[in-house]
Amino acid sequence: MKDTAIVFDALVQHRRAVRVFEPLESFDKEVVRRSLERAVLSPNSSNMQLWEFVRITTPALKEQMGQACLGQNAAKTASELVVVLVRRDLWKKRCEQVVEQQTAVFKADAGGELTDKHKRLLKYWEVSMPLLHKSGFGFLNVFKRVMAFFQGLSKPTSRQVTSHDMRLSAHRSAAIAAQTFMMSITAEGYDSCPMEGFDSKRVHQILNLSSKAEIAMVIAVGKRSSKGVYGPRLRVPFEEVYREV
Repeated sequence: MKDTAIVFDALVQHRRAVRVFEPLESFDKEVVRRSLERAVLSPNSSNMQLWEFVRITTPALKEQMGQACLGQNAAKTASELVVVLVRRDLWKKRCEQVVEQQTAVFKADAGGELTDKHKRLLKYWEVSMPLLHKSGFGFLNVFKRVMAFFQGLSKPTSRQVTSHDMRLSAHRSAAIAAQTFMMSITAEGYDSCPMEGFDSKRVHQILNLSSKAEIAMVIAVGKRSSKGVYGPRLRVPFEEVYREV
């Protein structure tokens, strides 16, 4: 096993959902920023980057968030909190941004002019992505499902074509970024705890979030207390979740 794999394995083994954090006189705030900068490098569906991260550092907001997170010790004792948001409502803006950035890369590679191949590739974000994200009050979703069904009769076809499917995809991408963030926090010598238990309405009010923003999770960050890990890591047998074909 390579040295990098040994280091990574140690990080994976050490990372736990820490429920109680130590009160710290000083907390290296750059750790959170660096970890978020690494998180946005995570793979995400079609490079749409439909996520947003709200970092909570002020004591008053942290106290309110502790209550909104159902009084969980992880939220109340954390040095900082990071709210991971899914922003599927920004798909139009993200399409435009990706097209702009990708066009610049294509032109740089091709001496300033877009080739026909480049133009075809850009159609993915100019045509395909908008079609997938639009719902048409539900009627367009039905049409897309029907089209996928008939197309699938003759060749392999993506069946996840509705706006609801795109919402699930955005949540998966946000979850991948959250895991990257938490692994980075571990590598930096701190700890984290992802929380799905919270009052979403109150969190929206506390942070003045867009009504269209969906909260994927709240992540507590800090230094684990000696009582921070509630018990041994329990997993079903590996053979139960693994098969080789």
